[in-house]
Amino acid sequence: MKLQDLKGEKLGICVSGGLDSKTVASRLIEAGLDVLCFTADLAQPDETDINDVAKRMAATGADTVIVDLKEDMADACFMMIKAQAMYDGGYWNTTGIARAVTVHGLLGPMQERGCTVLVHGATGRGNDQIRFERYTNTLAPRMRVYAPWRDDTLLQQFPGRREMAAYLQEKGIEAKVEKTKRYSTDANLAGLSHEAEDLESLETSELIVDPEMGVWPHQAPDQFEDVQVRFVRGRCVEINGKAVTPLQAMLEANEIGGRNGVGMKNALENRVIGTKSRGVYESPGLDLLGYCLRAVYQCTLDRRSTGLFHAMSRLIAEQVYDARLFDPGARAALAGIEVFSEYATATVNVSLYRGNVYFKSLTDCPNSLYNPADASMEASDGLNPRSSQGFVEVQACEALNIARAGQIANPFWGRGVQILKG
Repeated sequence: MKLQDLKGEKLGICVSGGLDSKTVASRLIEAGLDVLCFTADLAQPDETDINDVAKRMAATGADTVIVDLKEDMADACFMMIKAQAMYDGGYWNTTGIARAVTVHGLLGPMQERGCTVLVHGATGRGNDQIRFERYTNTLAPRMRVYAPWRDDTLLQQFPGRREMAAYLQEKGIEAKVEKTKRYSTDANLAGLSHEAEDLESLETSELIVDPEMGVWPHQAPDQFEDVQVRFVRGRCVEINGKAVTPLQAMLEANEIGGRNGVGMKNALENRVIGTKSRGVYESPGLDLLGYCLRAVYQCTLDRRSTGLFHAMSRLIAEQVYDARLFDPGARAALAGIEVFSEYATATVNVSLYRGNVYFKSLTDCPNSLYNPADASMEASDGLNPRSSQGFVEVQACEALNIARAGQIANPFWGRGVQILKG
């Protein structure tokens, strides 16, 4: 859609209260369009009061509806933890999951107020444009989408932040352009993603980022902090002996992990549109709880279940990244994860120290597959080592046949044992 296509429509603008949001809202109001702003409360750690967004947007003449999605965001975090859904390079896709929660949570309130077009401020070079539009397309097919930063009219008028600031200042609207940091940040309960500006150079250290949910490992206290986490069917229900809801668990885990420097990741990821993007991520709570649940899975999943779990985990991570979380493929994989997490009940004790999580103990796990007697190197009442003779002979039968058939070769190095042919 272009600006001229918006006549007669009611626009629901997704806003954060920043320079871009105020510029878009002001420009659309100037064009005589019917505008209503919406923002999602995702327990953003960089917003001390979410109502400030509405106050900042009020200067443009637009009203803002704030939708409380903190519980939804916490449930989404628990889904990510249960599925161990880490994306490219092993980082938690905090922004991708937040977009699913945001669009899903805002579409209803928009439709209730008569909005016919969702407006988002994502650029034409990133993933978020795909996420906002694809989720709108799949969840509300009759809703149309307008992307101002793919519209030539606005791109020509506002080629950069200076032009946006000048435009707003002419209208008497506060517009700050001074640079307080050398990158941009997107925040929600799951974590923070930092990218753009100086971080676009691979010669720039990730250490230019000033963590907002905690500290870098070298800045953390020089002492261990013990943490106990209780899981029931793959969901955290207690931290340090205290019962927690998903939202309470994430807030507590973020605080504990953050102060110990846990969850800082640098990633050069593969975007949906085929380019690569560099980012620095903070996800202390996801990292802490994810590590603990991973220890439970290692205790309860057999070898083949583990392989299938990893395949489904990767698929879910990619579906979250690609804005396909509500598609059949993701739903089927999530249903499979539920089967495996049914047995993930245990209490895990860990120690945190300067960005590291160390395993201490795992107890109260009724569905554990681990029997120390079977694996012991010492004499025990477990597996009789003599019983392995037949198993080894069966394996030898296949190995000898492949060798005699001349199908064995060394692809890695040239010298060594001479392999017989035939």
